[in-house]
Amino acid sequence: MAAPISRKLSNSFEGALAGGGDPATSPLYVFGPFLKLIVIAGVAKITFGASIWLVVFTVVAVSAMYRLVMRWVTDGSGGSGLSEEEFGPWAVKVNAGITFIEYTLTFLVSMAAMVTFMADRLPALNQDIFGIQYRTFVAIILSIITGWLVNRGPKVAARVFGPATAGVLALLWIMILTSIWQRYAPNGILHGVPLVPGINLEAFKPEYLFQYTLGGFARILALMTGIEVFANLVAAYEGDDESKSRKAFGSLVIVMGTTSLTMLIVGPAIAALSDIEHAEKVSVFTQTMDTLLPSPLPMIGTVVGILVLLSASAASAQGLQNLALGLKDRHYVPAILGQRNQFGVANWPVWIEVGIVVLMFLVAGTNEETYLAIYAAGVFILLSMTGWATAKRLIRFIREGQGGKQIVMLIGVVFAAVLSTGATTIIFVERFTEGAWLYIPMIAGLFLFFTYFRRKLGDPSPLMEELGQREQAMWGLGIPPGSADLPDAAMVDFGSTLAAQAAITGTDQLIVPASSWRGEKAEIDKVVVSLDGSEFGEYALPMAQAVCEVTGASLVLVSVIPVKGLLRVLPNSPGGEMESGQAERETYLSQVAGKMQSAGIETEYYVAVGPVAEAINTVTRETDADMLIMSTHGRSGMDRFLIGSVANAVVQLATAPIMLLRPDDEMPPTTLEMDEVLVTLDGSSYSERVLPYAKTLADAIDGEIILLTVPQVPEPEMYGAHYDAVKELRDIAEVNAQRYLDSVAHNLRQDGANVRAIVTGSRPATTIVETAEAEGADLIMLATHGRGGMDRLVVGSVADRVVHHTNCPVFLVPVHERRTPH
Repeated sequence: MAAPISRKLSNSFEGALAGGGDPATSPLYVFGPFLKLIVIAGVAKITFGASIWLVVFTVVAVSAMYRLVMRWVTDGSGGSGLSEEEFGPWAVKVNAGITFIEYTLTFLVSMAAMVTFMADRLPALNQDIFGIQYRTFVAIILSIITGWLVNRGPKVAARVFGPATAGVLALLWIMILTSIWQRYAPNGILHGVPLVPGINLEAFKPEYLFQYTLGGFARILALMTGIEVFANLVAAYEGDDESKSRKAFGSLVIVMGTTSLTMLIVGPAIAALSDIEHAEKVSVFTQTMDTLLPSPLPMIGTVVGILVLLSASAASAQGLQNLALGLKDRHYVPAILGQRNQFGVANWPVWIEVGIVVLMFLVAGTNEETYLAIYAAGVFILLSMTGWATAKRLIRFIREGQGGKQIVMLIGVVFAAVLSTGATTIIFVERFTEGAWLYIPMIAGLFLFFTYFRRKLGDPSPLMEELGQREQAMWGLGIPPGSADLPDAAMVDFGSTLAAQAAITGTDQLIVPASSWRGEKAEIDKVVVSLDGSEFGEYALPMAQAVCEVTGASLVLVSVIPVKGLLRVLPNSPGGEMESGQAERETYLSQVAGKMQSAGIETEYYVAVGPVAEAINTVTRETDADMLIMSTHGRSGMDRFLIGSVANAVVQLATAPIMLLRPDDEMPPTTLEMDEVLVTLDGSSYSERVLPYAKTLADAIDGEIILLTVPQVPEPEMYGAHYDAVKELRDIAEVNAQRYLDSVAHNLRQDGANVRAIVTGSRPATTIVETAEAEGADLIMLATHGRGGMDRLVVGSVADRVVHHTNCPVFLVPVHERRTPH
């Protein structure tokens, strides 16, 4: 395990390299769509300068607004955090929805621009086979490889990201300086081209304004992508809050200043030197590089562009991982989306993103212009929200009498907010039919998605809400929490935030409440066993016999003839005509019942016809049984979902506890020998439904009960550079969990049980299975939600994953248990 790394960003240049990859790449691809619009229409001389200056003016106004955001929000949540503070929970869901879309579009645009750069040097990629260009296949293959690498942890992409960003910044400055030189050198090829474009007032006449001046403005607004990242970077710097915000603003100035100068100085050179009709084969930026720069700099520039665009795609996937982790902790998305793989990262969000990207490439192609409209639209929705949130806070300051300086700031911020909102409106109106309209259904759908799961999963604990907010603070960085190889580019001051929360809410609200269980005992008077006539089904019989012997329970055998239609429980040995297969099932059950009766166990049996799971649960309920024991194949993943499993279906319908056994090479013993019983609890009264049954077993056997709680805060070792910050949260969670288990253990020991408590792990299902194996557990006991259908697939179930990854018997108590044990 690597040693924790605590180094933070020391200066603005480091921050520019850590977060500037996305905005720094924008000049590589925004000029093509812009020039295509105005050159083909023959209005370039009129509208070119006006569109460029409008964009630069917007960059300056929004950057000045972000200076305030950086001073106010220093925990790394940036404009999203400010919007949440000012507007409430709805802003979280809107921001999260837009961020999800923007990360996917970043992947799309970056990968499309990358294959464009490749095709500039390898024109054969523009040819097609079966109607699909070769560049599309290249983009798909590289997208899949990128997703695979990102899901193996952050090291590969992280090592490329900083150097590639430095390379593209260097390339832009070489282009700027060369453009200046070629204007004033004795034989310069840009003689007569102004250093910066002028503004022709005719551009604002109605015949030019909307279609060309503002249309060009909308096409190059992708220059603003990634500006939010610098607000997210504030917490990553060394120093006090003011020093951090100053350095973060310096990083913004370095990157956005470079891209703005590129637009102003290199933009006219691109317009003068490139052939827009040839742009379908070679991008206008590459054409200009080839003309301005001496060999081999153009080829080096192409390689740098490919690397940084590939890194931007990887960074967007990493950012999506962080977004999913934060939303999962805050109960806005199903647990499966934030489930970490063996490399400590959430892999499902990346594969969803890659799947969307591959589909879009196949359907819409790999021209970056196709995706730029919707790309810019989302950026400016976020910028608009941040602008109005900033204005709202300044208004509050003014009402509190904080001086006239705030009024001057408010005027500037309102101007920036109006400019951002105006830009958003222009993009939607000008490019509505080109894809911007998609934002309306997508944001609405994601908003409802987040709302549904928050209601379904309930509010998270204060600790998990806190951790989720901090993980969401890393959205714009594209840096996973475990990125120990990067400078501390997403470091968050957890401690100060917790201290503030404790001061406001009181420390007790951060403590898990003591157990609500008070020593109840479950009586097991009747046990049901499901049999289908196979050796597999009979694997449950020895365990059922052992349970009946130690508890004195009677036994009910049930066998179901699976048919579609109405469920019926058949009377034994009817006088009239028998159902097909009934005689064979009765004969079989009679023989098994005879063996159980010979062992001194009172036994009865039933044959049912109909859906198997429904029939088993009906017999269990109608016979007033206290427990069901059955075998399960233990299928997992999509195999289980497609093939189905009787045991899974029974668990979903169950109203009585179920013991599930997975057959192995040996039959279980006929005596109940359970030296170690693992009982899993999460601090809720719901999870404590299993305790009365644990108490019954403790009375019946002379074994040890191991209580296990998995803290809700991940282990700090998973967070690399953020080890110390997360450890503070983890320590609190462990103390809370231990305090809770001690209260449960106390009640069990009062009745003579041998009890031991363990607090460990961070992923419940994995920890339960690993602990059971390490402790040599003979039985795992836990409660289950009993979710079914698609809900079970997407929401996930700890119990479900435990059953399918352990060979140990599992005892499940359903949440809708029909009666309270006495």
